[in-house]
Formats: sequence, C-alpha cells, structure tokens
Amino acid sequence: MWRLKLSQGDNYEYDDPFLTSFNNNVGRQFWEFDPIPGTPEEQALVEKARADFTKTRHQIKQSSDLLMRIQLAKETYCGQPDLARVAKVENEEEITEETVVNTLKRALRFYSALQSEDGHWPGDYGGPLFFLPELIIGLYVMDMLETILPNEHKREICRYIYNHQNVDGGWGLHIEGSSSMFCTTLNYIGLRILGQEIDGGDGAMHKARSWILHHGGATYTPSWGKFWLSILGVYEWDGNNPLPPEIWLLPYFLPVHPGRMWCHTRMVYLPMSYLYGKRFVGPINDIVLSLREELYNQDYNHIDWNLARNQC
Repeated sequence: MWRLKLSQGDNYEYDDPFLTSFNNNVGRQFWEFDPIPGTPEEQALVEKARADFTKTRHQIKQSSDLLMRIQLAKETYCGQPDLARVAKVENEEEITEETVVNTLKRALRFYSALQSEDGHWPGDYGGPLFFLPELIIGLYVMDMLETILPNEHKREICRYIYNHQNVDGGWGLHIEGSSSMFCTTLNYIGLRILGQEIDGGDGAMHKARSWILHHGGATYTPSWGKFWLSILGVYEWDGNNPLPPEIWLLPYFLPVHPGRMWCHTRMVYLPMSYLYGKRFVGPINDIVLSLREELYNQDYNHIDWNLARNQC
C-alpha cells in the first residue's frame, strides 16, 4: 500500500545523515511503499481509482491526485468527506442564501480535507514526460537501478508511463501533448530497461515501436534525445552536434561564457558538455544491442551518423 509522506525525512524514525533540511523538511512530499496492506475498503478504493483513471485516461489526462485525496480524506474525516449532494440551480431559479452558504461550506470542507498538518496543500508535480525515462537511463548506466528503484517503484513507473501513452502509441512532451519522437523514444527505452518485453503492455510496446519506426526511427529524435541515447549506447556520439566543454575555460567576462546563461541552461549544459567531452557510454549488454535493432529502420552499423545529427 502506498502512503504519501508529508514534511518528513526519508527515514523519519531516525536521523538520516545524508538528508539535510534547513526548515525541518516542511513542504517535502514523497510516496513510500508500505508492505502492510490497507483495509479491504482502502484497497477497493485504490483499485477503483486506478481502474477509472485507466479507463478514461485519453479523455482526462490528469489523475487529479486521486490516491492522495483518498489518503488525506481518510486521515481528516476517517473516510471520504461526507459532502451533501451538489445543489444545482436551474436557469431563472432564485439563488437562496441557504444554497450559497451550503455551497461555501462544502468548498471549505473539501479543501480543508486536502490540507496537510503543517498547513500546505500537497500536489503532484506532473506533466513533463521526459524526466522519468532520463532518470531510468541515468540509474541504469551507473548500475544503480536495482538499488534506487525497488520492484514496487518499477511497477508504478510502468503504470504511469503506460497510462500517459497516446492513442497513436506515442508519448508527448507532456501528458496533454501530441506524440513526439523525443518522448516516445525515451519512454519506450525506459519501459524496456524496466523489464517490459518487446511486445508487452497488452500491445502498448508494439504500438510505441511502430510509431517510432513509422516516423523515421530514433535518428529523428532531437538533440536531448540523441544525447541520452548516446549515453545508453543505442546512438553514436558522432551523430551529435558538438557540446564542447572547453567553452567553460573562456574568461568569464565574455558574453558567451556558459556561466552567464540562464540558470537552467547552464546547469544542463555543464554535465552534458562534460559527458560529451568524455564520450561516455554505459555498458553494452543484451538490452542495448536489442534496442539498436528495435529503434531503427536500417542496420545500426550502416547508419550515416553525420547525416543523422541534424535529423529531428
């Protein structure tokens, strides 16, 4: 059973020397798997929420933090908030003071149920669909995947990725976006690394791979995608436009010095330029060799990487 932990450290029963906070973790939120299952009623609510979201995921793409709402409502009211039936006012019908007061009370009761003990309102930072597969690739090439992501986390990551797959088989830049080569390639690779079979996911993997190949193959992913694929070993560094780390050695007073870039730009460019300079590649194993065959319309060894660097 998953529990949302609010304003706590990773190991809230004792001090964690690797976790520091200047505000006692106020506002921090993370999900923790509890091997002790909840009550049958709790499990039924969770399974119903999951099933309902999966059923309507192509129409309503935001989960609305349903699992969090179930948990917080239970903690606040020992069950789902007992809200009265919605008062519907017909056209030309007079709105009474009682109707307004009841509606305001329901709104206050609803939002107070979603408030944490320390006063903040927690919520999912959802939307972008490229962060998660990049994390998976990073952990994989460092041989840290099994250490950081237990099986329960892997299962929920796969559920999340599958739930946000578009009807055509691809993934968009965000959950509301139309399919793109960038996120379709990364999420397909992420699922394969997490153990999903080539034709797994009740046909979802086949649809994703077909989308990639139908749109020209993984050489048409943009620069960030090419970078991550190169790190994994399913794309050659020769197919990347230069990311010279030497530019960091320029005098800081020059306007082109990366340290003068917008904060997010320079923080991305620093590690990317380092890895480009090292031409870092993770271990070449069976999954990497298989992906080299799955992602392209031609033999991997015959791809013109110089031509591929500007395909997107």
